[in-house]
Amino acid sequence: MSNKSLYVGNLPYTANERDVFDFFGDFDPQSVRIVEGKGFGFVDIPEDQMQACIDALNGKELGGRKLIINEARPKEPGRGDRFGGGGRDRH
Repeated sequence: MSNKSLYVGNLPYTANERDVFDFFGDFDPQSVRIVEGKGFGFVDIPEDQMQACIDALNGKELGGRKLIINEARPKEPGRGDRFGGGGRDRH
């Protein structure tokens, strides 16, 4: 069985990986990655539990904040590169 990554937005900045892992505990989380200082992260769960997890937990509160949970989308090339072309020589 394969895993799917879920995007978890609106995380409290005080949340750690254990908090998020425990929050998703009923859905057999495999791993948790929090993007520090950004208020979001990713949780890998078994593919067959993805929709049930989204339905059950999207909008639920963790640390006083309502979480946004949906299937993670692949990172698009070029997104986040505001200046067009990293590593460019600026001389």
